[in-house]
Amino acid sequence: MRALNLLTLLLVVCNSNLLATEENHQLDSYISESKNKQFSYDYEKIDAESSKLRDSWIAPINIQYNYNKSKPDSREQIYQNASIKIDQPIFQSGGIYFAIKFAEASRIYSNYSIDVAKRKLVKDAVSLLIQIKQSDIRISKQKLQIKNAEINLTLKKEQYINGQLDSGFLDNAIIEKNLVTQTLYDIQTARERIITKLKSISDVSYQTITVPHLEILSKNQFLENNIVLNMASSEIEKNKYYNNITIAKYLPKINVLAGYNWDKSENEQINKTMPNVITERDYYNYGFRASMPIDINSFKDVESSKVDYLKSLVVVEDKKRELNAIFEQVMQNIDNLEKKRLLSLDNKEIYSKLLSDTKKLYSVGYKTLYDVELLDNSLKIQELNSQLFELDKQLELLTLYEMYKYN
Repeated sequence: MRALNLLTLLLVVCNSNLLATEENHQLDSYISESKNKQFSYDYEKIDAESSKLRDSWIAPINIQYNYNKSKPDSREQIYQNASIKIDQPIFQSGGIYFAIKFAEASRIYSNYSIDVAKRKLVKDAVSLLIQIKQSDIRISKQKLQIKNAEINLTLKKEQYINGQLDSGFLDNAIIEKNLVTQTLYDIQTARERIITKLKSISDVSYQTITVPHLEILSKNQFLENNIVLNMASSEIEKNKYYNNITIAKYLPKINVLAGYNWDKSENEQINKTMPNVITERDYYNYGFRASMPIDINSFKDVESSKVDYLKSLVVVEDKKRELNAIFEQVMQNIDNLEKKRLLSLDNKEIYSKLLSDTKKLYSVGYKTLYDVELLDNSLKIQELNSQLFELDKQLELLTLYEMYKYN
């Protein structure tokens, strides 16, 4: 209950976005420069593709030039032709407007998709940093446990030599000491693997960089600024405009036609003393074309695009349900971690009192130095446990940050 009350207080009092501390507010900097460049190029490509899609309704101007030289008999003939033609749609039953809107909606959707991928990589980098810090704490904790195991082994040896214990207890102490030592080696090996993973996606130095501190946020903050939900919502707009484009594709449309033509022919005379016959002309034409396709598959095509639109509406609602569940799970996990942290603090108080009493007893000869060292190590272990639980909470918050858009 104490942990739950504290968590509730944090949610009410902390009017904060999911931001890093002041020194580390640029979380995107935790991924490598090359990774950031790749994402930057992805954004640029999306802008270019969106512009191309937005203007796709503007028909190209066709410019053509032909030159033909032939000699079917003894006379040489030259023919030249040049033309400029325009076949521009000006009315597509709303299709032009919807195409422009679809291009913008597609750009927004694609940008969100890159945001999601980029945020996943940032989350991985920060998560690896936190795991390295946790490994450092676990190594310190394990070394303290090794010290305690060594003290316990020394005591068991003395008791065995004095005939106070049989060899089974001594064997168990040796096994325990070996196990905690092997665990230290495993933690150190796992730490090196984490460091290798971090180096593959980040330029930061894990030895000097400060781990960002992420704050708890409310459910409204999480949902209103959620890039995954925003991406799903933008897909609704994209599919809506595409459905309208599909409908307009089978409705009447009008094109403006215009052109300019130039022809020139030159025929060589049989009599070489006579000048060649040259014919040259130019002319223009203009008009319009109205058309409407009759396609047996038009209804199926429209129905298919409509289904995509309706599905995207359902996906958003389903995504909201999923995100609500994720938020509740993270908050529950943080609540449990807070309970564990408070328990370690309670244990710390107990060990602190025992250590104080033991030191007094040691000063008058009722306790040994081993007793003092064991309790001192146990006290330090509880403090390290408290730090581990705090970092575990940060890992939980990273699950929310991965989907949270901060400004």
